[in-house]
Amino acid sequence: MNNIKESIDELIESIGDNHIGTSVDTPMRDDAFDKSDDEKKEVIEQYFANIMETLGLDLTDDSLQGTPRRVAKMFVNEIFSGLNPKNKPKMSSFDNKYQYGEMLVEKNITVYSTCEHHFLPIVGKAHIAYISKGKVVGLSKMNRLVEYYAKRPQVQERMTMQIVKDLQETLGTKDVACIIDAKHLCVNSRGVSDVASSTVTSEYGGAFKDDKVKKEFLGYIKLDTDYNGI
Repeated sequence: MNNIKESIDELIESIGDNHIGTSVDTPMRDDAFDKSDDEKKEVIEQYFANIMETLGLDLTDDSLQGTPRRVAKMFVNEIFSGLNPKNKPKMSSFDNKYQYGEMLVEKNITVYSTCEHHFLPIVGKAHIAYISKGKVVGLSKMNRLVEYYAKRPQVQERMTMQIVKDLQETLGTKDVACIIDAKHLCVNSRGVSDVASSTVTSEYGGAFKDDKVKKEFLGYIKLDTDYNGI
């Protein structure tokens, strides 16, 4: 038994902060939704209370006694709500009747996610662009799509690819790109504790693989669009 534990510990140590995921899809069990949300919250509440007690915390204290329930509700209803497909935003597309054929960029989309290796926050910005092949989506849908894929235990590379893949399917074109620039608190607050570093990931599809188009996209991201007066 000790040999097995040592092997697992060695594997975890060798992986370290490796951000490479196993697939573009979030790893999920087949029975992931056999329990209702309320049932999940009850189980999480119990286990989180056990964690707190193991750490030596006094759960009879007024400040702590409600924490396991609050954490359970937060996990299921908020920060991990993107695990459930029922919470996916309706990504309806409509005809590009005004024949806009240039690049459309939605930039500085707020990203709040959770690192799946240490369950610590990932905070940053996403920038999305696409070139219509006849279909367009509402601007806010791109923000909601980012939020959906962010609200789950994540790997930044995977999240970037998921956003692009979903928009490609919705728009019926490969001409979609996404860049995410984010801070990982698993790097900033533990381990090396480098508070200054951030992680940048990108996924370019179709026309965005062309250097000229890619340069145009990057140029739009650099534009000063901080409209403080609005």
